[in-house]
Amino acid sequence: MHDIRALRADPAAFDADLARRGLAPVADKLLVWDEERRQAQTALQEKQARRKALAREIGPLKGRGEDTSALEAEAVGLRAEMEAFEEKIAFLDGESSGVLASLPNRLDADVPEGPDESANVVQHEWGTRPAFSFAPRQHFELGEALGQMDFGTAAKLSGARFVVLKGALARLSRALGQFMLDLHVQEHDYTETLVPVLVNDAAMYGTDKLPKFADQSFRTEDGRWLVPTAEVPLTASVSGDILAAGSLPLRMTALTQCFRSEAGSAGRDVRGMLRQHQFEKVEMVSVTTPEESSAEHERMTRCAETVLEKLKIPYRRVLLCAGDTGFGAVKTFDLEAWLPGQDAWREISSCSNTRDFQARRMNARFRPQGGGSPVFVHTLNGSGLAVGRTLIAVMENYQQEDGSVVVPEVLRPYMGGIERITA
Repeated sequence: MHDIRALRADPAAFDADLARRGLAPVADKLLVWDEERRQAQTALQEKQARRKALAREIGPLKGRGEDTSALEAEAVGLRAEMEAFEEKIAFLDGESSGVLASLPNRLDADVPEGPDESANVVQHEWGTRPAFSFAPRQHFELGEALGQMDFGTAAKLSGARFVVLKGALARLSRALGQFMLDLHVQEHDYTETLVPVLVNDAAMYGTDKLPKFADQSFRTEDGRWLVPTAEVPLTASVSGDILAAGSLPLRMTALTQCFRSEAGSAGRDVRGMLRQHQFEKVEMVSVTTPEESSAEHERMTRCAETVLEKLKIPYRRVLLCAGDTGFGAVKTFDLEAWLPGQDAWREISSCSNTRDFQARRMNARFRPQGGGSPVFVHTLNGSGLAVGRTLIAVMENYQQEDGSVVVPEVLRPYMGGIERITA
């Protein structure tokens, strides 16, 4: 959510930030509504003050038996006028809130210009891409040949964009999630958190998933939402709170199932596990002060990069351009893993700083150590990592000519010592 005071202070800058995302200006319309609302609020307060004065005047007059009918009639008229102003204020609040809730976050000055992913900027690349003496296969070719990745049974059970993993591949997926959690808890100072995967409207709205992304999420018949990512319950866990400055930063991590309808993705990544309705992800969330959020963003991204480095998966860090940065983010780093089977870089993690955008929507604040009024926290979220996509990266980078897959060394303790997955 945006601060209307910032819009009042510099409406041209507000519209210029929207233009970076390819959106039309809205400042003039919002400022007209804002002025009308403030005028209505002033008039309402004047009517309220007059009505209170009348009440103080009528009481003693009645006590002395004097005629108060004219004053009482004025009071009745004031009540009707007050109701009209209250309705106008509520209407203007609704109109303004609706527009403000639909507007994305203002971008950081470092975010490069550009309409789409073609303008994203590669910041650095890590690792050496494997050289094969054979034509590398894609993950679904490897998985099906191993007899441990079954899309047919998943389609029979649930339809398209689901998978059934079996045997050692299922164990490898579990190992990846456990390894990531252990790394983030033991080395990166995150607190492991087990959260619900069903949340209410307030949690989705507060984390900027509603109303913008309603069509990309699944909703139950009782009005709850299946989480698109654990970012939602982790971040919303501080909604409405006033935190002590000394408790910040809060760093939480969770491994959950995630659910996305993939609306608008027809025809994209139809084969394999890249784009699923249900998938596992290890999420990282930080809640911090405005002064520390930029450093926390870099720290979080390094935590995600460390996972790939320990797995020895080649990756690159990409700074997203204006047209590719997500709705709630001011700045986003994507990590893209090298997939030899596709001969392409594919996103495996996205780490975003939303600053106080989510905090304003869910009224999450902290009290400064020196005292004073509560201040909105800054919230950050990042994948550490998407488990299914990491499984894909391991399979394609560690594949052998005979179709087997070597297990990365750091995962072998989680695999009971298994070093190679075979049919």
